[in-house]
Amino acid sequence: MGLQVPKFSGAPARRATRVALLGVTMLVLAGCSAADERQIRNLAMPDRVTEQGPYTYELWKWAWVAAMATGIIVWGLIGYAVVKFRRRSDDEVPRQTRYNLPLEVFYTIAPVLMCIVFFFHTVRVQDVQTEISTPDVTVEVTGQQWSWTFNYGVGEQTPDATGEPDDYAYESYVYTSGDGSEIPTLVLPVDQRIQFNLRSADVIHNFGVPSFLTRMDAIPGRVNKLQVTPTVEGEYAGKCYELCGVYHSRMLFKVKIVSQAEYDQYLADLADAGQTAETPLIGGADVTTQTGLGEDDNQEGSAE
Repeated sequence: MGLQVPKFSGAPARRATRVALLGVTMLVLAGCSAADERQIRNLAMPDRVTEQGPYTYELWKWAWVAAMATGIIVWGLIGYAVVKFRRRSDDEVPRQTRYNLPLEVFYTIAPVLMCIVFFFHTVRVQDVQTEISTPDVTVEVTGQQWSWTFNYGVGEQTPDATGEPDDYAYESYVYTSGDGSEIPTLVLPVDQRIQFNLRSADVIHNFGVPSFLTRMDAIPGRVNKLQVTPTVEGEYAGKCYELCGVYHSRMLFKVKIVSQAEYDQYLADLADAGQTAETPLIGGADVTTQTGLGEDDNQEGSAE
């Protein structure tokens, strides 16, 4: 006597499932704004506004393609097994297969090949994003608890300067610094290769602008260099990506990409406001720390 299973019709359940999926799809599509549609087109990535950004986006896009291809193969194999080895009658038990050598070889080799391909393209994109060549403009960036100081060089640049003390790229600087009541703005000229010399005055911070599709740590005691070439004028958001203390969420900054003439005028305005220095503000007694936190001078986060 064979195994017996109850008989039932799955047609009503299938119809209900199709109706539910259709309703959810229509609801989701109806709620998409223009910003949502852009996010969908960008695969949840921001618009690219630098020369280096598309490399990161292409890596992200093809990672999605690889993931979808993997999903289709897995779903296909699941569907094949469901159909091929389904019960065909009430008194039949499908043949039990202990292993399938070709399939096991496939799902062992395929992931290894995928990892190799991903590794190759990740290194290629990383090389583009971390490439250091002769910059058009150098900006000295200091991260401190809990804001940013941006130092802009005035006059002729020394392109091969290391950014270490006594070897800065410019003879003089103008600067802007954020505090507890004001988010600083980083102004950059369009179509110029910008080098950021990143420092920290206290703990590890991370300098990042989502629309640049790249970021880098600012580490105490060393100078990290990051270069980008902005290609689209506009205003963008920046922030610290490293959990750096209790007021980490305050470490925001704005980025404004402008024409060369506007950039020159901005530096002149900083000079007129008296925000000048012979050397960049890079920490210690020279750095402007964040104020307005309701603490006295002896507490962490107060003005120094």
